Amino acid sequence: MARRTALALSAALWLAASSALAKDAAPPTPAAERSASQKSAPGAKAGDKTAPAKPEENAEHTWYAQALARGAAGLNVTHFWSKGPWLRAETVVGGHKVVNIVKGDWYYAYDGLTKRGLAIRRDPKAEAQDSPERRPFGREYEILLKQGAEQVGEDNAFGRPVGIYRITDLLGKREVWVTQDDKKLPLRLEIFDRKTTGTRVTDYVNWQSALVIPDSFFEPEPGVQIEKIELEQYIKRSVEEGPIGAVPVLYADLLHGKHEE
Repeated sequence: MARRTALALSAALWLAASSALAKDAAPPTPAAERSASQKSAPGAKAGDKTAPAKPEENAEHTWYAQALARGAAGLNVTHFWSKGPWLRAETVVGGHKVVNIVKGDWYYAYDGLTKRGLAIRRDPKAEAQDSPERRPFGREYEILLKQGAEQVGEDNAFGRPVGIYRITDLLGKREVWVTQDDKKLPLRLEIFDRKTTGTRVTDYVNWQSALVIPDSFFEPEPGVQIEKIELEQYIKRSVEEGPIGAVPVLYADLLHGKHEE
């Protein structure tokens, strides 16, 4: 229980810094509104005929980056991989490897050390936003522009020219440094929270693309004990019991979807 509480507290600090980037998630679609075939889908397994369709096979839309986030909670390092809309993110919280995988119908969140976790069915609204050409992470430039950010300057970061975009509002200040090319890769994100007066800075380093990544990389490793749960049940239990599962869901927008997109 103590370990689980520590993970939850660490995750809360981690999520608080990035929550200002996204608006409230859309309410989950009631199970009754889903088709019977969708509701009974068992999820992504090798050889499973109901597994989600694959992204494009060529490696053009595969990405990797490392995020170094620092703030009041200390330093956090996260590794991101994606293939089309599929995501795998790994970070260490309280000495435990926290793995979040998003693939088709399912959002997996599990502890790589204890080999236990959840598979939560994603809201259809979130899955509808998936695209073979849309990277599921490192989209701060796009998000801040939609919130009204404007370019306030130019500089250099990690040896690359960048444009600096900023928005200031009642929540505080969000600023992103992006490459000045058509990819608009974020290299630095700075968030000032007006309520807590805290600042968190995230640097994206070692961007790589056109990687050959096997589909199996976006599934839990053999031996991981996964409990499958519907989204409505996950929300209900979270409200009634508090944090559930071995590790937290770190990218809630990929589970629930967003109103503005």
